[in-house]
Amino acid sequence: MLNFDNMNFKQDDEIDFLPIMPLTENMEDDHFEENLKDEIGILALKNTVLFPGVILPITISRDKSIKTIQDAYASDKIVGVVAQKESSIEEPTTQDLMLKGTIAKILKIIKMPDGVLTVIMQGKCRFEITTISQETPYFKAQFKVLKDTGKNNTATFKALIDSIKDTATKIIQISPNIPVQASLFLKNIDNPTFLIHFIAGNLNGDMNEKQSLLEIDDIEQRASLLLSLLNKEFQFAELKNKVSNKTKIELDKQQKEYYLNQQLKSIKDELGGESNDKEIKEMRKKAETKKWGKHIQETFEKGIEKLERMNTSTPDYSTVYNHLELILDLPWDEYSTNEYDIKKARHALDNYHFGLEKIKDRILEYLAVLKLKGDMKSPILCFVGPPGIGKTSLGKSIAEAIDRKFIKISLGGLHDEAEIRGHRKTYIGAMPGRIIQALRKSKISNPVMLLDEVDKVGTDYKGDASNALLEVLDPEQNANFYDNYLELEYDLSKILFITTANNLQTIQPALKDRLEIIDLSGYALEEKTEIAKKHLIPKQKEAHGLTKINFQIPETTIKTIIEKYTRESGVRELDRHISAIMRNIALNYVSKNEVAKKIDLEILQKILGKERYTTDVYQKIIVPGLAIGLAWTPFGGDILFIESTLCEGKGDLKLTGNLGNVMKESASTAYTFLKANYKKYKIDPKVFNEQHVHIHVPEGATPKDGPSAGITILTCLTSLFANKKIKPYLAMTGEITLRGQVLPVGGIKEKILAAKRSGIKEIILCKDNEKDVLDIETSFIKGLKFHFVEKMDEVIHIALGL
Repeated sequence: MLNFDNMNFKQDDEIDFLPIMPLTENMEDDHFEENLKDEIGILALKNTVLFPGVILPITISRDKSIKTIQDAYASDKIVGVVAQKESSIEEPTTQDLMLKGTIAKILKIIKMPDGVLTVIMQGKCRFEITTISQETPYFKAQFKVLKDTGKNNTATFKALIDSIKDTATKIIQISPNIPVQASLFLKNIDNPTFLIHFIAGNLNGDMNEKQSLLEIDDIEQRASLLLSLLNKEFQFAELKNKVSNKTKIELDKQQKEYYLNQQLKSIKDELGGESNDKEIKEMRKKAETKKWGKHIQETFEKGIEKLERMNTSTPDYSTVYNHLELILDLPWDEYSTNEYDIKKARHALDNYHFGLEKIKDRILEYLAVLKLKGDMKSPILCFVGPPGIGKTSLGKSIAEAIDRKFIKISLGGLHDEAEIRGHRKTYIGAMPGRIIQALRKSKISNPVMLLDEVDKVGTDYKGDASNALLEVLDPEQNANFYDNYLELEYDLSKILFITTANNLQTIQPALKDRLEIIDLSGYALEEKTEIAKKHLIPKQKEAHGLTKINFQIPETTIKTIIEKYTRESGVRELDRHISAIMRNIALNYVSKNEVAKKIDLEILQKILGKERYTTDVYQKIIVPGLAIGLAWTPFGGDILFIESTLCEGKGDLKLTGNLGNVMKESASTAYTFLKANYKKYKIDPKVFNEQHVHIHVPEGATPKDGPSAGITILTCLTSLFANKKIKPYLAMTGEITLRGQVLPVGGIKEKILAAKRSGIKEIILCKDNEKDVLDIETSFIKGLKFHFVEKMDEVIHIALGL
């Protein structure tokens, strides 16, 4: 398209220009060529060609170009202008320059504030570079002037000039963006050669086409090529005008905002268009294979009909398309075959999990009921236990036992209800909920779906994700689960849901009511040893490429790792230490080609460093006023030091150590009990009025609460007031009352295992907790002595001998 309308300067290095109307058509200068020197500076332009007679402004910023202009302006104001072969080249060499160009005279230089120059120059005559005589600091060349050949007064030439004028005028008339005054410029140009150069300079054609025009010596051939290029411009202008008019007719008040889209549609119609027929045809073909209900079929058909009426460039097109694609991808009524082979399930559970016999029996009972009932309307299993105990792997084992796909969805930190129910599809970035996404990925409607860390679901202003889970997990509701993005009900009742949690206390009560809780306690030393031998060591050998290398990790080494380098309920830290051993073996084998046949304790210490945990601490810190309790945490059992001291005061009781309300009440109860029974324990009553009592539980950064520390606090205070040490290697757990009763507490197995890990030898428990001890494998608690009590007197007698 001709660009007569643009009369402003543009800045883009030294390349953007705009041919402007010459101040004069007088291209002849009798003395110009005579005054030319043998050598001139060369200015390279990136994307334009200068023609003789045309005045144009150029903004230059390259150092080499600025130096060329400044030296030329200081001498004769003459410079040779040539085009670059490739406009992308920032620093052209002699090979990058066109050899033919235009000698120009510099009319004016304007220095801009940013350091660049705007140069106004007029083309004078065509020339050809014969020799490049200088490349730095800028190009200089020897040249020869090119003369126009051919006759410019023949009938053919005149006809060509008239056709060029007519065609250019037609382009101006049908192009609304070109001012009408441009046609007046053409009429006032009498010099045919200048007319050719002026129109050629204003063409929006390819630079190579312009260069071809400049290089043609025969003026008649140059006019013929220009006319051909103008006809091409005219055809393009007509087509653009036709498209614009067609779009204008179709517009009304509601369609104005879609102007650009409608114009694009018109262009597609002229060019043959880009159709979505293929996509729609593929969707219909895929829909024929689906087994879905009438309501789903109707929804799909409505969406397809809407998609057919929409242009592919409209914003709503992708929304409708993605929604239909989701409907097609979901496994409506597609189920895998149920295989409730109890023997196979028993084998799978035994193969991947050591111990946990009661848990395995409960899972097998669960599967047996599912086999008899034939549906999933049974309680949802919830595995509760400390990290690293094997909750997730149990879910995988169940999936393998019944030949189902296994899907894990992590809910830790989830707080947006839309993550479960999905977003409204009209929102930007809307997606279906995680349940529907998982089903889309699994390709079946009855997988085993593990909802991990259900106790860590949060709540904020975006809704309560726990409430959304109620609809997912409730057997009475999930047959008609509604996803906001899908906008259809989906049957989740065939999914075998399994949930996991570390702490039951943080699960929403209504959600917990729908779960069947299965407690997974921590592992004993013997269990961890067997797990390491049968599972962890073989797994890490394979992971580190050591299956073909012969070496052994003795049982004594494994037990040392468990006792001296770990203190956990699960086996994750044990697994990491075994992995460290494997890495060391791999390094020695690769670098030294040697491997120790047996990883003994000496080698173990070299690999893992010094022992991290020891039981000697209990011998060193046995003083009056110090007792050891047992506590339950979401991460397993742990030991709890409780210490107390006396100082001058008025009988106040101070508690520190980040204690909760329950522990504070236990401390007050123990203190009051001792004040009421000081004679029985031979305590001086003055201590309650003249001494200040301070009870502290170390590690104040960790919150502590729960009904487990009552007898420990009582024993600690009695030891302090009687100034008598508590029996060494003794721990205790239980709650107390003002009447002197000892109450049972929970988490007994975790607490006992924590005591054994820590080197405790005797444990005081409530008589009612004896049944919990009997449930533990006898070999796991070998070496521990238990004292089952009912009253506080018994606790004080065992611990202090009073």
